[in-house]
Amino acid sequence: MSFARPLISQPFLRSLLTMSGKPVCIDNSTTAAQKATFAAGCFWGVEKMFRESFASRGLVEARVGYTGGLSSNPLYRAVCSGQTGHSEALQVTFDPQKVSYRQLVEFFYQMHDPTTFHRQGADQGSQYRSAIFYHNQEQEQVARQVTQKVNEQWWKNKVTTEIVPAGEWWDAEQYHQQYLNKNPGGYECPNHVLRKFPPLL
Repeated sequence: MSFARPLISQPFLRSLLTMSGKPVCIDNSTTAAQKATFAAGCFWGVEKMFRESFASRGLVEARVGYTGGLSSNPLYRAVCSGQTGHSEALQVTFDPQKVSYRQLVEFFYQMHDPTTFHRQGADQGSQYRSAIFYHNQEQEQVARQVTQKVNEQWWKNKVTTEIVPAGEWWDAEQYHQQYLNKNPGGYECPNHVLRKFPPLL
């Protein structure tokens, strides 16, 4: 007796282009992938740093886009005006067996300055705010616990990061996706550097 080979659906097996342009195949058939959404200033550099750090250890997909605003289907120019209320953000899909949500949140607090209200470097406005958009109660709990710890142990000034429920998400225009991979030497916010902090207690 022979059996047909079961098909693996697309959400469980994806191909990801790293910053070098090489595909990384993630077999996600044994666990459910999860989403995490962060805002940390200009999304070009945020995406680059998350891809470089997690492409080979749990990152399934990363998309830059807009969230946290009032209007539907926002466009880049409108978001940049600060009038729509959206933030430039990064939404990642990750394998929790390879990287935990807590690790992603800690990395988020290392790669930008969460103490400057609605500002990263010279980029000012609510669209550049620091924010964590949680997708479930567990993520909210982790985000608040880590935020309290980094406020006490890592940053001298008060952390201003918003912790709010994830709302509707809109992908940014295609030319923004992996922008710094397509445009080497393009603008990167100087605040987007990985800081070396001691492990949180």
